[in-house]
Amino acid sequence: MSWKLVRGHDAAVRSFDRVVRQGRLAHAYLFAGPPGIGKRLFAQELAKALLCEAAPSSTLEACDRCAACVQVAAGTHPDLLTASRPAESLELPIDTLRELCRALGLKPARGRRKVAILDDADDLNAESANCFLKTLEEPPPGSLLLLIGTRPERQLPTIVSRCQVIHFRPLAADLVADILRAEGIESARAEQLARLSGGSPGHARALGEPLLWDFRRGLIEALSQDRFDSVTWSAKLIEFVEQAGKEAAEQRRRAALMVSLLIDFLGAALACRVGATPPIVEDEDRAAFERLGAGLDADGLMRLLDFCLEAERQIDRRVQLVLVLEALMDRLSRRSYAGSRPAS
Repeated sequence: MSWKLVRGHDAAVRSFDRVVRQGRLAHAYLFAGPPGIGKRLFAQELAKALLCEAAPSSTLEACDRCAACVQVAAGTHPDLLTASRPAESLELPIDTLRELCRALGLKPARGRRKVAILDDADDLNAESANCFLKTLEEPPPGSLLLLIGTRPERQLPTIVSRCQVIHFRPLAADLVADILRAEGIESARAEQLARLSGGSPGHARALGEPLLWDFRRGLIEALSQDRFDSVTWSAKLIEFVEQAGKEAAEQRRRAALMVSLLIDFLGAALACRVGATPPIVEDEDRAAFERLGAGLDADGLMRLLDFCLEAERQIDRRVQLVLVLEALMDRLSRRSYAGSRPAS
């Protein structure tokens, strides 16, 4: 029935089914886990099961046929409220939270409860979090709040203390590949993207962007040469990232994807350098892979990896993006080749 769309989170389904049968559903939950693994879909399916007008109230299974289920699927159910960060913003504005809290305080229009899904809970600033805190402390009768984030430490302690935290784990790579194949992605490509996805189907889909791979190919080819022109490639990378759109969030997302591809490539080169078995290397990358692995010693490759990992952390922390990318390209040009001294 409704839970067939949710893959890889059977334990969470069983847990919620148990607390609903026991009548012990809490008023607020924080869904924590990596982006793109299905937390939002789980929240939507949970809301549909709770708002279903045909299924018994003691079960957690939507009929998918009643008017309530149809409305939830269409995003028009009056008792299902959603709020998320605007595309053009890096934070959830307080006005968005005020409207959510106001609507949640109204009586249910159709059934016996209201469900609110707060996406991008990581992006609550101090002002919007404090606005939301009063609703968490004194929720309206019959209301359920579902917060979607990545890590509890990204939330204010006062928010976390008033929610039950449900941890969602990354999916197995073979399950991610199955999901991608079901969406029409060719099998070998699905397996490659699944390997790079970190257990996140959403991340795998994002990595499938052809323009991303075209730029990656040029960057790693340049990186594998004896001299890497950091100034030229800084300008190219910034231009490529800005082509993702005017919104800062989209630019940051593309930058993070590119850095993750660099980390994968350098990790494979390091594995080869130390005699381990590297992941499958594409034929079109083999020459650059072999040049980089042969020219750099293990310490040099680890240094490049550290630079990329630090850039990844800074992107996540929302350090000014241009500065992060310029610094990364500059650091990648300062390498220690086998048998040589580090560049000054």
